[in-house]
Parts: sequence; C-alpha cells; structure tokens
Amino acid sequence: MRNYSIPHRPRRNRKSASIREAIAETRLSISNLLYPMFLLDGQNMKEEISSMPGIYRQTEDHILNEVEHCMKLGIKLFALFPAVDDSLKDKTASYASAKGNFYCRSIRAIKDRFPEAIIMTDVAMDPYSSDGHDGFVENGKILNDETLPILARMALAQAEAGADILGPSDMMDGRVGFLRDAMDENGFTDVSIMSYTAKYASGFYGPFRDALSSAPKFGDKKTYQMDYRNVKEALLEAQLDEDEGADMLMVKPALAYLDVISALSLQSRLPIAAYQVSGEYAMIKAAAAKGWLDEKKMVHETLSSIHRAGASIILSYFAKQYAENPLF
Repeated sequence: MRNYSIPHRPRRNRKSASIREAIAETRLSISNLLYPMFLLDGQNMKEEISSMPGIYRQTEDHILNEVEHCMKLGIKLFALFPAVDDSLKDKTASYASAKGNFYCRSIRAIKDRFPEAIIMTDVAMDPYSSDGHDGFVENGKILNDETLPILARMALAQAEAGADILGPSDMMDGRVGFLRDAMDENGFTDVSIMSYTAKYASGFYGPFRDALSSAPKFGDKKTYQMDYRNVKEALLEAQLDEDEGADMLMVKPALAYLDVISALSLQSRLPIAAYQVSGEYAMIKAAAAKGWLDEKKMVHETLSSIHRAGASIILSYFAKQYAENPLF
C-alpha cells in the first residue's frame, strides 16, 4: 500500500471519545436552558397537550411540584404562559392586569417557595385578548401605540408579583423602551427585559396556539411578526431593542433561524437567547414515535447547534428531558 504524505489529518483529533470531549468547541450546560411551562387556573389539574407529548397545562399546585423537580435537576430558569378561559378575555386584555389574576398569583407562589428560581413572563395581549392578536385591534387593524400602555399595565402587574424577566413577545414598535420606562418609573429597576427581538411569522407555532387556545380570530400576525425571508431586518430590530434598554435579545424560532442567531450574536453586545418552539419539539417527538429518529440524540444535537450558533440561553420544551438524560 502506498504511504501517502498527508501533513494534516483532522481525524487524529477525532480518534477517541476522550480527545473529542477535550477539544469540543461547544459545551451546552443545563444552566443554558430555560424551561417554558403552561399554567391553568384552578386546582389539581394537569392536561397533556395532544400536539406536544409530555408537555402539560397545569394548575399552580402541579407547577410548584414541577419547578421543584426541575430545580433539583439544575434548571433554574422558567417561562410561564397562561391558558386563559375565553370568559375572561376582552378587547383590551384587561384580565392581564386584574388584581389577583391566576397568572400573577402563581408567579408570587413560585417566588415565595423558590426565591432562587428565575421567572420569565410573557408580555403580549394574545392570551387575554378576545381577538387573539398580540396588540389592540380596531376596525380590523392592530394598532401599535394604543397597545403599549396595555402592555405596560400587564408588565407592572407581573413585576409586582415577583417576575425576574419580562418577555415582550408582541412585536410592537417601541415596546421595549415603553416597558423599560414603566419599570424604572415604578421602582422595578432590577427587572430584566428579554425582548423577542426577531420573532418571525412562522408555521412552527401551531402546537403552542393549541396549548393556549390563542390563535387569532381573523387574519394572521404578519403585520407585526417578521417575514421569515429577512435577516437585515432582525439586525435593525436588535439595534433598536438594545438602544431602548433590553437586557437580552431573543430569536424565535431557533432551528430554521440559526443564521439569525449567529448574526445577532456577532452584532450585539447583549446576550442572545433562542426559542426552540413547539413545532420544533413536536416534529422531533413525532419522528421519534415513528422510530425514524433517535430522540435523545436529536435533542442533544439540536440544542447544541442552537448554542453553537450563539445563543447563551435556550428556551426549550426539552429542557427537563435534557437534564434528566445527559448524553455526555
């Protein structure tokens, strides 16, 4: 056999598991993961979401147990999304800031029992709106500036309940600055804002809307969520959010937008988060159920790819599963 002179043989650095681990460029940790959870009003209820196997809508008592279990696994960051009964919804999303609403009550309960847990909230009208849109609707149009005071009232109620991070997911122009001013003027200077900076009008959100029954009652969300063909627009949104006082920037969804995550991480001085959304979760679960994919490997590979692209925080419905089943 001919002895080839090949000076560079990259396979030498792949020849054993120990070497591969020693030189791995991306190291995903449980501390990078933020676990989204769906909250129900009432007691002793836990409903599996049909399009998201293993994920549940849960009442406060079950959520407290879930948080405790996750904390023991090392997960410290949680995002709460409320499943609001239609009878409580109206055009101004008034229940979002109503005294004693179950969402804020549960935030307070979690923080009282687990003060070290970091709770991120959702700031948008759609869970509470009879129109199902993220902003205020008038004559079939989503009004930007009229939405901002509604979001501020909602965010203040969440901050008063003990929220650590606000997550404005509405995509209204100027909302980060409006919320930052509202927080500072009311003494909540320590409350962070993780802006949904590049939230795309995506087909990956279907199971999430099933979970909250929050689909829009007319039209779509393309006048405020971003066009999935654009990346320069995401850079503009990132600069605006940074200038308005955001503490962290988010890209949503994640896997189809790794280039956007990378672009924002190179441009911005702020930490970048990414949301591995319900549709991404459902696809992996469905393929694994058919025996077409190795679920454990896919969970680790996809989460690592999102981290590799530049996301230091990853919102994922696989967070608990990852913590329970480390690959390395």
